[in-house]
Amino acid sequence: MTSILSTSASVAKNVVLVHGGFVDGSGWQGVYDILKKDGYNVTIVQNPTTSLADDVAVTRRAIAQQDGPVVLVGHSYGGVVVSEAGTAEKVKAAVYIAAFAPDQGESVSTLIANPPAGAPVPPIMPPVDGFLFLDKAKFAASFAADVDPKTAAFMADSQVPWGVEALTGAVTVPAWKTKPSYYLVAADDRMIPPAAQRMMAERAGATVVETAGSHAVYVSKPEAVARLIAQAAEAK
Repeated sequence: MTSILSTSASVAKNVVLVHGGFVDGSGWQGVYDILKKDGYNVTIVQNPTTSLADDVAVTRRAIAQQDGPVVLVGHSYGGVVVSEAGTAEKVKAAVYIAAFAPDQGESVSTLIANPPAGAPVPPIMPPVDGFLFLDKAKFAASFAADVDPKTAAFMADSQVPWGVEALTGAVTVPAWKTKPSYYLVAADDRMIPPAAQRMMAERAGATVVETAGSHAVYVSKPEAVARLIAQAAEAK
């Protein structure tokens, strides 16, 4: 990807990447490498995924450390974090990558309460001590079907416990109400149905791109993800 980073004052040279549930920030490496090569300052948030409040606090600290406008990017549950934390003054735009984009009062738990008929059911195991995991044997097919098998197996075996309190954390004022938003729909997603992604993107008034890809599209298609982030950064 050819760098398009300019010196215009309206350009956001800072990108903050927020991961979702069951994973950590290492999955962003492919996107990180592209953006760094193109001249962006990239920060990867490591959410504790214990509660929405905790994750928002960590993300807001990352935003505050930047020296200018920020493009704030969230994958999956990270979209909830972005929606809550993205009202920070430094945030120029919010980018959702196969992510939840909740409205006021919504959470992951409310958004998944009534899945479309025939939609795949994510293989979430019953909570243990207030934390959730995906069934390791079904992780690749549900979360990372287009990721190379070795990487998908590592992702399954290195899952981060996802707190039920994070799942139920509700957004107060979503960033997309006041910030330009962008949305990448993963057309082959088996965790968040593509139809639900399109609905949330339309409701947010987002600039939408769609690509073939699993829920882990940020791992399997880093070029497409980085391209949308750059578009948000360069927008006047």
